[in-house]
Amino acid sequence: MLRIFWLLIFLGIFSPALAVDTTATVPMKAIRVGQHSYYIEGQSGPATSENQGFMSNAGFVVTREGVVVFDSLGTVPLAQKMLGLIRKITTLPVKLVIVSHYHADHFYGLQAFKDEGAEIWAHKNAAGLTKTEGAKLRFEQRKEELFPWVNEETKFIEPDKYLQEDTDFALGGVHFSIRHVGPAHSAEDLAMLVKEDRVLYAGDLVFKGRVPYVGDADSKAWLNSLEKLTAMRPQVLVPGHGAVSFSPARDLALTRDYLTYLRSEMGKAVNNLESFDEAYAQVNWSRFRKLPAFEAANRANAYNTYLLMERELLNK
Repeated sequence: MLRIFWLLIFLGIFSPALAVDTTATVPMKAIRVGQHSYYIEGQSGPATSENQGFMSNAGFVVTREGVVVFDSLGTVPLAQKMLGLIRKITTLPVKLVIVSHYHADHFYGLQAFKDEGAEIWAHKNAAGLTKTEGAKLRFEQRKEELFPWVNEETKFIEPDKYLQEDTDFALGGVHFSIRHVGPAHSAEDLAMLVKEDRVLYAGDLVFKGRVPYVGDADSKAWLNSLEKLTAMRPQVLVPGHGAVSFSPARDLALTRDYLTYLRSEMGKAVNNLESFDEAYAQVNWSRFRKLPAFEAANRANAYNTYLLMERELLNK
């Protein structure tokens, strides 16, 4: 049925935008975590048609001159719903969107904010990422998994400004520190500290209460990046996935412990010349097995870490 639908679109018989209501209907709320700072918490687990792709966090900061947004969620309809929540708090314009990194669940919603006149900032390492073969394949996958909320009308929005280095700025009496904390989860990872609130938006360097998505990340560098977050001494930490943390030092431990365990177990396997399948079957995953996204992410995380440990061994 889906193939027939796309054939009709290709033939120009009708537009997906006109054929289907793409309004996001999943529950969503803005949670205040500081005098100026709010966040929106996605659902646990992977992106599915049931949760309409709502599985990552985003945040926004309200100043007397406008709003700064951190990440834009994983679809345009979700971002539009987020914008509606912002409008219930303030009628001031969204001035700026900081993109933590260019993974689908964090930047596909940018179009909604760009249409409102917001300026988009990302790290220089994000340059060209939307044009890669991997980005094209990911888009095709998302259209299959998240139709109609991701469809041919979804646009990849390029940054207006690429940050070359750590950046501090102020808006409406609120001071912000943007820090490049990658390469870790991605090469372009950015974190944002709201100084007056001591609220840190950490992006996907931190997954609270669920198994992180490691992908092809450099887990060694990721562990170093967690130390950079700790050094910023936040009182409140908004992770890329999961609930807000009011004990950042403690809650950084899950991501740190998971990455450390992956590296330890896969490192042993590589040193012992064990195959990945043999090693994976022997590892005791009980500490992490009950966490959300374990089944979806853990095996791929372990395999990519196995390959990474092989490279590290060869480069010694």
